[in-house]
Amino acid sequence: MTDAHPQNTNPRRVAIVTGSRADFGLLSPVIYAAQARPDLEPLVIAAGSHLISPALTFRDVKALFPVADSIPMQTAGRTGRFADVEALGRGIARFGRSFEAHQPDWVVVLGDRIEAFAAASAASIAGIAVAHIHGGDRAEGVADEAMRHAITKLAHLHLAATETSASRIIRMGEKPEHVFNTGSPAIDGLDCLEPANDEDWAAAGSPDVLFLMHPTDRPHADTAAARAALDAISDRRVLALAPNFDPGREAILEVLDAAAPGIKRLDHLPRNAFCSILKRLTANGGFMIGNSSGALIEAAAIGLPAINIGPRQTGREKPATVFDVSDESAQSITLAIEQVREVHATDQVEHHPYGDGHAGERIAEALATVDPHDPQLLRKQNTF
Repeated sequence: MTDAHPQNTNPRRVAIVTGSRADFGLLSPVIYAAQARPDLEPLVIAAGSHLISPALTFRDVKALFPVADSIPMQTAGRTGRFADVEALGRGIARFGRSFEAHQPDWVVVLGDRIEAFAAASAASIAGIAVAHIHGGDRAEGVADEAMRHAITKLAHLHLAATETSASRIIRMGEKPEHVFNTGSPAIDGLDCLEPANDEDWAAAGSPDVLFLMHPTDRPHADTAAARAALDAISDRRVLALAPNFDPGREAILEVLDAAAPGIKRLDHLPRNAFCSILKRLTANGGFMIGNSSGALIEAAAIGLPAINIGPRQTGREKPATVFDVSDESAQSITLAIEQVREVHATDQVEHHPYGDGHAGERIAEALATVDPHDPQLLRKQNTF
């Protein structure tokens, strides 16, 4: 890492952009780590799906951190690929105005959603250094693969979650000295959380299974996969969380609406509550089912086995606690459930590919020590 310019005694202003409940859970340890350093001044910007009803997860952000700005993008009740195009355009323009007003030294984004792409685009064009967390991963999603790698090419500092992802970023032509394997901040703080208490557990329906399936923009296939999964766990107590706001969300919501009334459905769980539910499920011999990255990262770190259905996480590194069902058939899902029963709930992943729980500190260290105004950093040039 290059040294920060010693004559500058002012803390670096770090705009940390969160656009969804999922990335906020991962960014929280980064924000806390930045707050703990006198040489960094975090500016939290809440955007996109945080501002959409009914969940309105902006409240979760505001409850934990001062919010420097909010950037509306999507329109409630309107989803789809062309709706995302319009939201992206609004986001780029609004982020540009926000960055001009706040003058950050760094803009930090995570993952592959349109909120991260809008912020990275605005910052890169404005000449502001972009730091990208979880670049180099592979996950098919809706447009995730292309979006994530496009953000990599816009970014100047790469904070990869795994060694394999860091290697991919370098092979994409990014300078090795600007690529760091920090681990995933999704692992940070999990060991400090207690399992859900009796009151919270009862409010969640005392589940045997947690169902979380996001759309992949294949309405018929998504519907069939969701139905097959819910049919396979119909004899269990199920806690179902609402999908994210990607195109095709309505197809999965319709399946949940038609599901057995015994299913407990929640639009949103704050991250700590979500992870505490995972811990209680682990202790009770339960499992997770769907296609969320939480099954591969947080659940695996906790020791909760999971069934991953369909192509959404294709290419992503998976610990041994994850059972893939690629053909999305009821027969294969039922077989995977039988395999899950053989997994000891207390088995932990000894060497989790996503790190050791100290990613937030490493990311804050990189932001404090790499000079965001260094011309060699800002002038993007492929190494091939």
